[in-house]
Amino acid sequence: MTKEEIKGLFEYDRAVRNDFPVICGIDEAGRGPLAGDVYAAAVIFDEDVFIEGLNDSKKLTEKKRERLYDEIISKAKAYCVATASVEEIDRINILQATFLAMKRAYEGLGVSADLALVDGNRLPELGCKAEAVVKGDGLSASIAAASVLAKVSRDRYMKKLAEEYPQYRFERHKGYGTKIHTDLILEHGVSSVHRKTFLKKLLGNG
Repeated sequence: MTKEEIKGLFEYDRAVRNDFPVICGIDEAGRGPLAGDVYAAAVIFDEDVFIEGLNDSKKLTEKKRERLYDEIISKAKAYCVATASVEEIDRINILQATFLAMKRAYEGLGVSADLALVDGNRLPELGCKAEAVVKGDGLSASIAAASVLAKVSRDRYMKKLAEEYPQYRFERHKGYGTKIHTDLILEHGVSSVHRKTFLKKLLGNG
C-alpha cells in the first residue's frame, strides 16, 4: 500500500468528521472458523492521528499487524476488543454472535460516538448512529485499525487454545476449515471449543 493510499484511509475519516466529529470504526475477526470465539474491536481516533502502514488486517503480515497493534492502542482515544463465545455462536448463529461482539466492543469504549462505521453490509444495534461500509477496512482508518486489533487479539487467543488442545494444531490454521484441521477433527473428535453448528456437514449429521 502506498503512502497516498494510507493517507486516503485517514482522509476518508476526516471527511466523515465534517458531519460527525467523533467516529468509531468497528470490525470483526473469526466469523468463518470452525472453532473459537468470534472477536470484534471498536476504535476511536482523534482527528490529528496518523499511523504509517495501516491497512486492512488481511493484507498485512503477522509481524506488521503485531507492530500496528501496539501503535493503534497507544494512539487511540478509545478502543475495546470484545468477543462472543462458541456457545453463543451455536445458540444464536454466527451473524448474531458477531453483532453481539460488536455491540460489546462499542459499549466497552467508555466514549460515545456520533457515528459508528461498521465493516460489511449489515449493522448491529448500537447506542449511536451507524453506517455499514462495504470493504470498509480498506477505506476507513478507524475500521482498518479495528480490523487489526480484532485479528491480532483472536490470533493470540487461538495460539493459547493450541497449547490447551495441541492435537488440533490451532496455531497453524487459527480454527479455519483447512484440510489439516478437518482431518484432525475426524481423528480426535469435536472439542469444547469447536462450533458444533459449523460441523454438521463434516460429521454427516446436517
